[in-house]
Amino acid sequence: MRWFVRGDVDGFFGLALDNLVQLLLIDALCRFVLGFPDDLLYGRVLPGVAVSMLVGNLYYARQAKKLAEAEGRDDVCALPYGINTVSLFAHVFLVMLPAKLAATAAGAEDPATIAWQAGLVATIGSGAIELCGSWVADTLRRYTPRAALLATLSGIALGLISLGFLFRTFAHPIVGLTTLGIVMLTYFGRVRFRGGLPGGLVAVVLGMMLAWMTGLAPVGEAPTATGLQLPVPVIGDLLDALGSGHLLAYFSVILPMGLFNLVGSLQNLESAEAAGDRYPARPSLAVNGIGTLAAGMFGSCFPTTIYIGHPGWKAMGARAGYSVLNGVFVTIVCLSGTLAYIAWAVPIDAGMAIVLWIGIVITAQAFQATPRAHAPAVVLGVLPGVAAWGALMAKNGLRAAGMGSPGGPAFSPALLEQFERSDTWIHGAFALEQGFIFSSMFLAAMTVAVIERKFTTAALWCSAAAALSMAGLMHSYAFTPGDTVIDLTPAWPWAVGYSAMALIMLAARWVTVPNDTGGH
Repeated sequence: MRWFVRGDVDGFFGLALDNLVQLLLIDALCRFVLGFPDDLLYGRVLPGVAVSMLVGNLYYARQAKKLAEAEGRDDVCALPYGINTVSLFAHVFLVMLPAKLAATAAGAEDPATIAWQAGLVATIGSGAIELCGSWVADTLRRYTPRAALLATLSGIALGLISLGFLFRTFAHPIVGLTTLGIVMLTYFGRVRFRGGLPGGLVAVVLGMMLAWMTGLAPVGEAPTATGLQLPVPVIGDLLDALGSGHLLAYFSVILPMGLFNLVGSLQNLESAEAAGDRYPARPSLAVNGIGTLAAGMFGSCFPTTIYIGHPGWKAMGARAGYSVLNGVFVTIVCLSGTLAYIAWAVPIDAGMAIVLWIGIVITAQAFQATPRAHAPAVVLGVLPGVAAWGALMAKNGLRAAGMGSPGGPAFSPALLEQFERSDTWIHGAFALEQGFIFSSMFLAAMTVAVIERKFTTAALWCSAAAALSMAGLMHSYAFTPGDTVIDLTPAWPWAVGYSAMALIMLAARWVTVPNDTGGH
């Protein structure tokens, strides 16, 4: 397999756009929410992002090349890799912003630096969990049904990726539907443009032209140059942060997010295997953890992850080269100060059709790559991800109406009764949102076991769900003035419910008989 093939160009545009979205989010949240000055954002955070991205992208490209050589194939696709979107928001709103507010209330001279240091601790903690977890991941992968792993990804792809970009497509239909047509033609229709032009390139260029014509671009005022910024280790700041008690203060966020990243990356490995590329879990996850540790050591507050979307990139024809190109692209963008110029000239709308297509492919794969009889398990496993997206939409709607904002009414348990009056049980949505990646996997796995009449196995999955509920890693939430967040206190009602399910499964061998006639 060659290092670069034509499909790597399409794959690069899709993956680079996905990573660019994360960089734009980092830029906006750090400047406008956390108040980071330019020297901190462009001189410390983004160079740290560059180091972490280069480490992972180059490793996974080499890993794909070695797998292709070992198996004598030329169709191996490297694992996609980038900033973890869920962790990005969690670190900003659940770690760094509270740290900044606490520092401001205490009269600290530089609250932004304290917030940044808290983010560094959270990133180092997440990387340590990912690295240590790589030693047990193969065992977890061996005993977890494929439907349980893929259904969770489908829930994320359907809710947090596809539906959001579908809304944006129809909000800006001239750009959105035109580029969606290009993507559908080239990827679903499996055709090429004459002259060898990659479909992804055509979609992005056409989308950018239409964005300028319709007023979606340029975005804001033209930026000013920040100059070359090289990565520098921030060991001193890390030691100060560890000595400031941030690890204990935000452990309730660091632990579940580290586990979330570990399980999510494991699920993406299963997705890659379903697409034909089997990568060993231990080194793949270990390098993911090393990339996150490198991020924290060089100033980034944001963990990296093995990305969702391998089947989509592979279907585009991407192999190893797209990963190399992505690493080089992100490095240049982060170190040269060009991120602001890209945000000004190329709106997300220009390439969102590619990301929408990736979400569709991942959702479809969960049904295509699992036994037909397991389809109900896939559906049940998809639902928590969609529920988490629905909870997010509900909270965004409340904020748009003035709740949870400075000067407005705060989020509180009174919301639950107000929603119930319209027969909307938002309490269940908020509970499903917390730890949804675990509840999705458990529900799908226990359903597979029930379908196969392995009732003792089903009871074990129910018991595992009960244990995580008792530990507060699932369904336990608390209200903050503008959000609902994981609480890490025992979620007793759900623990009892899962325990009751386990007892029902254990009793099934004595109180039921097989019924294969289709009756009830």
